[in-house]
Amino acid sequence: MVANKKKIIICDDDHGIVNMLEMLLEYTGEYMVESETDSLKIHERLLSGQQDLLLVDLWMPVVSGDQVIRRIRETKELEGLPIIAISASPNGEKIALAAGANAFLAKPFDMDVMLRELHDSLKNSN
Repeated sequence: MVANKKKIIICDDDHGIVNMLEMLLEYTGEYMVESETDSLKIHERLLSGQQDLLLVDLWMPVVSGDQVIRRIRETKELEGLPIIAISASPNGEKIALAAGANAFLAKPFDMDVMLRELHDSLKNSN
């Protein structure tokens, strides 16, 4: 058990993806995981929390992931938050990085690659 678990928040409208990621990340024992399936609520949720990283899907209804990322990057209190975007879109990486994401993972992603990217993003943010 890790004493200082990193807090990750997942923003994805797909409950299946959210549940799978929560189980995987919590199973490692290194992370505390929270989720938000409504992209309209994620900005306020981030402002009221103390998260270490955001994992966000690019394609969500109402507010897309790239819009979420841009708003975070424009918010002084959140501008340094590491963000990993995920998407099945062929243009996902280009869109995510242009919006300000630190990294991108294409769906379906390899879990070992996901864990390595999380570890690297959190290490580089310290």
